[in-house]
Amino acid sequence: MSRPRDPCPESLSKQDFERLSHFRYRLRCFLRLSENICREHGLTPLQYQLLLHLKGFEGREWATVGELAERLQAKHHGTVALVQRCEAAGLVERRRGRDDRRRMEVHLLARGARLAARIAARHQPELLHLREELSLPGWGMSP
Repeated sequence: MSRPRDPCPESLSKQDFERLSHFRYRLRCFLRLSENICREHGLTPLQYQLLLHLKGFEGREWATVGELAERLQAKHHGTVALVQRCEAAGLVERRRGRDDRRRMEVHLLARGARLAARIAARHQPELLHLREELSLPGWGMSP
């Protein structure tokens, strides 16, 4: 399978750079808002992301540590430590796999689900604003 070719840097227009700059700015604004919301609820941004990925995992409300590490784009051992901190806070629990007893499943507890729902609700106005802003014509790369 061949990789798509990287665009030639010389082919990028001033408008491409402006769009990318604006996108990164809006992304950073969203992340800053999210960080503040998480802290208001007594969580770190990573703890919230873990809860969000458990609540939003496709087809189920649990995940393995490996799946969570992928979603968080984190190292396995760092994700294990994060799960342990969330477990100590009463947000999640680890259980032996149903099909494979060697595998550990991370399950969202009621307290974690409530926090995830509250924090996610606080993100909705900014997400709506971003969706409207980023769906404007002209947000693609120039030919």
